[in-house]
Amino acid sequence: MKKCMMACNLHGLGDLRYEEVPVPGIKDDEVLLEVKAAGICGSDIPRVFEKGTYHFPAIPGHEFAGIVAAVNRGDEGLMGRRAAVFPLIPCGKCEACQTGEYPQCADYDYYGSRRDGGFAEFVAVKKWNLVFVPGSIPLEHAAMCEPCAVAIHALSRTGISLGDTVAIFGAGAIGLLAAQAARGWGAGKVILADVDAKKLAFARELGFTCTVNTLEDDPAEYIRSVSGGRGADVALEAAGVSAAVEGCLTSVKASGSVVLMGNPAKDMHISQKAYWEILRKQLLLKGTWNSSYNDAHNDWRLALECMERGIFDLSRMISRRFSFAECGKAFELARLREEFYVKIMFEKGGGT
Repeated sequence: MKKCMMACNLHGLGDLRYEEVPVPGIKDDEVLLEVKAAGICGSDIPRVFEKGTYHFPAIPGHEFAGIVAAVNRGDEGLMGRRAAVFPLIPCGKCEACQTGEYPQCADYDYYGSRRDGGFAEFVAVKKWNLVFVPGSIPLEHAAMCEPCAVAIHALSRTGISLGDTVAIFGAGAIGLLAAQAARGWGAGKVILADVDAKKLAFARELGFTCTVNTLEDDPAEYIRSVSGGRGADVALEAAGVSAAVEGCLTSVKASGSVVLMGNPAKDMHISQKAYWEILRKQLLLKGTWNSSYNDAHNDWRLALECMERGIFDLSRMISRRFSFAECGKAFELARLREEFYVKIMFEKGGGT
């Protein structure tokens, strides 16, 4: 095994360098994963340009998949295995960990922010965090296991039933994945709302005929018009903005449920009218965070099953592919958004 590798190393805000770094050593509970594909998450953009990682330098990237390239003695059976990586490393000691609610861990570690992540040739990964990928699933799709699992987890919180009308506010990557999962699980109608006409046009390319541009039309009126006047059975907020929260509250039916998933960039506010919607319609509000990863409920395994069943159209969702050497170009595209994209993927061997 070589001693050095190339990585996208963040030295400070906006200072992402493609440079040579040492190949990480592996502890007794780890393997060395050769990264074959890694996606840029929406949260990676402020992490690189505004908020930073928990220390500098650091290698970002928490959506990645690859092949086990080196192991410790006794783990030879893991060599060559294809795997995605659950990015959260729980402490294993707190109350949440004792019940398997690892995203609620009081003292967790995290690949790509608190420790080095997947924007590199190799990364040391805890064996516990490996999610083994069937050979039928391309590794660039496996690298999207994390957003797929997050979308599945959020959708499971809605209490969706067969034939339900599902309204999703926010047609970004996670919203589109949640829409595909809802359709695959038997929703009668899936409605996507957004302010971006290009996102909605792409949603229609994926087969979602019910879309509403909230800059042009009242989403609540539109949703009632396509649901026989009832409103949505469940609504999922996937934009992280106040208007999307209000849209969910006003468009969902009486006694319906609303799940808040979008990660806000600033303070959130709702009007008195929207607050009354919660009271008068006796709505059920839930939050969602990360994904379940335990033996009783594993959103990651379910994400892989959905991929195998063709529920997710991931090939079309990957808009652009870059090599790690092109990390500067890839992140500028992600930050400026001058070109429409859904998911930007780093892949070994080059880009498009």
